[in-house]
Amino acid sequence: MTDSFPPFGGIHHLNLTVTDPDRSADWYVDVLGFERGWQMPDVEGRGRKVVLTHPHEPFRLVLTGHSAGSGDQFSEFRTGLDHFALSVPDRSVLEAWVERLDKQGVAHSEIKEGATGWLITFRDPDNVQLELYTLTKDS
Repeated sequence: MTDSFPPFGGIHHLNLTVTDPDRSADWYVDVLGFERGWQMPDVEGRGRKVVLTHPHEPFRLVLTGHSAGSGDQFSEFRTGLDHFALSVPDRSVLEAWVERLDKQGVAHSEIKEGATGWLITFRDPDNVQLELYTLTKDS
């Protein structure tokens, strides 16, 4: 007997805990082209949220500043998120992102070969590691 799983429709949102939602929102807008959507106030200590949308991505990025947060910078060595990667169509687009990050003064890796494609890594203001990654090595 084979289990039948109901379908997913894609990623709805990714919620990152940040030390300063406005500073992080500005960075994601300026560096990666996200747009400010709306804000939600801190309700019952759950943290104020800034919701970002992107004209080329169907998911939302939610930046939450928890009122009870530690203020520590992110580390992929703690349980939870390791990093997140955004796909790019091919290496030429990845090269365009390298130019964009350079113009924005964002430190990043060189283009390197990953397990399934070409990628660059860099970090947001709270040290969350981001990747821009091609879908294949042939692209």
